Amino acid sequence: MNVLLILNDPPYGTERSYNGLRLALQLAKQDDVQVRVFLMADAAACARAGQTTPNGYYNLERMLRGVLKRNGQIGACGTCMDARGLTDTELVDGVHRSSMDELGRWTLDADRVITF
Repeated sequence: MNVLLILNDPPYGTERSYNGLRLALQLAKQDDVQVRVFLMADAAACARAGQTTPNGYYNLERMLRGVLKRNGQIGACGTCMDARGLTDTELVDGVHRSSMDELGRWTLDADRVITF
């Protein structure tokens, strides 16, 4: 089964992206599930490498790495990155600059699409 999660909210300040990544991690643990995450709008900032959070507080960089470690794919909207001054070199290793074209293909390929 192919599952696509589309995240829109900023990495911190709300918990929508956090909850979306919690679900992505859970789904990625299943042997028969391919997880893809598309970060758009303010969620593009979730892919910024070098995030520092207080002890005991969730860290979205670590969560993204967990999805990638389980063979998930993560794309960050290039237009959204540009609008927020986020460059390719600032992305977490394994996250790639993506596009609406790729989101369209991922959507058509998905058995389930979930938005946060």
